[in-house]
Amino acid sequence: MRWSEIPREAKAYMIYHTLIAPGLITWTLFPLYLMMTGYSVLEVGAFFTIVNITSIPLTYIFGRLFNRWDIKKGLIAIDILDGIAYVMYGLAKGATAPLMLFGGKVIDKLSTLLYPLYQAYEQIIYPEDKYEEIFAWHLRLPEIATLVSFPIMGYLLGYVYNKPEHYRLTFLFFGLFSVVTVTYLWLFLPSVGKEERISPEGFTFKAGEFKRLIAFETLLTLAWGLAPEFILINYVVFVLKKTVFEITLIAVASSILRIAGTYASERVPKNKGFHVIALGMFLNALYAFVMALAPPFWLALAVYAIGDFGNALWFPFYRSWLFKLIPKEKTTEFHAALSSYNRALGLVTPIAAGALASIRPTLPYGASLTFFALAGAMLLMVGEKAKTR
Repeated sequence: MRWSEIPREAKAYMIYHTLIAPGLITWTLFPLYLMMTGYSVLEVGAFFTIVNITSIPLTYIFGRLFNRWDIKKGLIAIDILDGIAYVMYGLAKGATAPLMLFGGKVIDKLSTLLYPLYQAYEQIIYPEDKYEEIFAWHLRLPEIATLVSFPIMGYLLGYVYNKPEHYRLTFLFFGLFSVVTVTYLWLFLPSVGKEERISPEGFTFKAGEFKRLIAFETLLTLAWGLAPEFILINYVVFVLKKTVFEITLIAVASSILRIAGTYASERVPKNKGFHVIALGMFLNALYAFVMALAPPFWLALAVYAIGDFGNALWFPFYRSWLFKLIPKEKTTEFHAALSSYNRALGLVTPIAAGALASIRPTLPYGASLTFFALAGAMLLMVGEKAKTR
């Protein structure tokens, strides 16, 4: 699918995600900042678990709320909440620092409660008959922004401005940058109200297939939840004695292969979707297996990139599968319920990951490996059953 063939509204939405991509470095900086200021890997896991406890029931409530409202307002709310959280991180110093960090993370978590609105907006604004092709572009553009911005920021924050106070200034910058992204959302993204959420004629809810999707989501959530990014940060920075620059190099290598994966996904026949998702899971299992062996930095970089190639390969087919199982008039409610379920599963995974890493830094990857392998085997069986129909 060519860029010129993408509807104007969809292009505007993709450009928004490209604008916010450089700010995702804060997801790396925050746990690193905690560790640099004295938190152990177990304490970081406990910190994230405590924050997670407050978020489970609110996700579904927010989803029902925006079932009737304009989803665009929810996207604006996400950026406003993120901006407030980052400013609080930036102001966290002195005796009040722990409270500011915790309060900021709670607000950040409140913004993630609205993340299902991204999927709901995509399901409505992207052409139904082009989901697989358009999600390749959806992944590709933000990865290009990451490819350009992360090495520069990583080098500066790893070797030039590498003190906690420099990280606080970085949080402040991205907090204030939310003014730009909120303005962009307001001016350039179309509103999506209830009248746009009409399911196509002949839609039937496939309960059995939705149960298979839930089983897959369960395995995937546990696989990623048991090896979150702070486990990688702890291993690379505090075990291998590297810096945030090396973390961004892993992100850059992953971006390169994710971009390659988007082009590869466009060449896969649509009827092979389940097999492609299974292949992606097995590539992630390979990454987890190698990481569990405590590899040197450059091997860790390589296997993270291979795993992310698999992610880009299977993601468009997974989103297409998901969207075709959800009626449009209930899109926000379904996505919110699914997100709430995933949050319930992931409630204790941060502290579990921290506890495993406190025993052996790469032990969480061994736990993750099991669930990736199970997810791959399950999708392989689903794909084989689909072939016989």
